[in-house]
Amino acid sequence: MMKQLTKTQKLFVTEYIKTLNGVKALQVAGYSLKYPQKTLSRLLSDKLIINEIKEQLKNHIDALNVPKGYVIQKLLQIAEFSLKEEDVQDKDGNYTGKKKLRDASAGLKALESLCKYLGFSASKEENSEYKEAKIITISNLDDTKI
Repeated sequence: MMKQLTKTQKLFVTEYIKTLNGVKALQVAGYSLKYPQKTLSRLLSDKLIINEIKEQLKNHIDALNVPKGYVIQKLLQIAEFSLKEEDVQDKDGNYTGKKKLRDASAGLKALESLCKYLGFSASKEENSEYKEAKIITISNLDDTKI
């Protein structure tokens, strides 16, 4: 016989997905709040609860009926627009000859979301050669970094 979630566990999952507030989800589901972090840790590491969270999220996403192609197209548009270079002007409106990205942080966030959506992201455990990128711009470049 396959183990199933209790009514309290299902209520916890439903509230957790709705609010993303673990303590509130515990309270609504009827759990004791004496040691909330310990209870949350136990619940959120339970495979049955994790599977229920995934299933409920999938059902919510399916109910939205948003085509994947639309999401991908919008993320690409955001990334392309945000990472497009613009001419830099001085305070009088004259071009300086320098260029800057419109909104690098928004562009990089869109690309990151797109990679996660398409399943391209790898955790640090999966790729032990992973090294965090450091961004060097002309303004913070000095002789010691060349």
